[in-house]
Amino acid sequence: MGQSGPAMTTVCCGAGVPCDACDARDLAVCSVLDEEELKRFSAAATTARLEAGQTLFHEGEPAEEMFSLTEGMIKLYKLLQDGRRQITGFLMAGDFLGLAFGRTYVYSAEAVTPVRLCRFRRTAFLRLLEEMPHLERNLLGRASSELAAAQEQMLLLGRKTARERLATFLLTIADRQRRGNAEPVDLLMSRSDIADYLGLTIETVSRTLSTMRRLGAIALDGTSRVYIPNREALRTIAGV
Repeated sequence: MGQSGPAMTTVCCGAGVPCDACDARDLAVCSVLDEEELKRFSAAATTARLEAGQTLFHEGEPAEEMFSLTEGMIKLYKLLQDGRRQITGFLMAGDFLGLAFGRTYVYSAEAVTPVRLCRFRRTAFLRLLEEMPHLERNLLGRASSELAAAQEQMLLLGRKTARERLATFLLTIADRQRRGNAEPVDLLMSRSDIADYLGLTIETVSRTLSTMRRLGAIALDGTSRVYIPNREALRTIAGV
């Protein structure tokens, strides 16, 4: 589990990165808002910052806040009854989290890297959705995409081999980071995190990466950077 650590730093949104200078502006839920709507959106938010390893919220806690991730990476996970951890996703700039249909969060969220977020009180954000139907439609579209991703994850864990799982994971991360064949893919998460996400052991992850490197499908640059010189070869390995 993440460090309970020092509490996350929170400042008024105006003291953070202005909306028009935010690198996640075109990716975030607020991308559909015009200038005046964006002012109202920003006025409802504060800027929160966490260091790597700090927990944003725990599964089962009251879902009183929602967040738009503007910088860094967060991992989502659930703890199984026997104490094992299942990572269910990695969120990047532009992703929205904390939306709960019940009264409590259904997963825990921990910073993989230093992160910055726009933070909203649940009641205030729900008012924004009532006032801006296109914002609500955008959010519902994202929720539908998350459901589809969850179904893909079930297929990944239930039907694919270790090599297929890891190849699919690398392709997904490359696509999310918008990396071409000559551009590096940054694996900001640890080998342990990758293993917990794919339902594998750390040793299997390391061994499979080495195998794919020998096959020429990837090139490794240290432990946190991967190049995909032959995307078709990796797609063949992934079975897609």
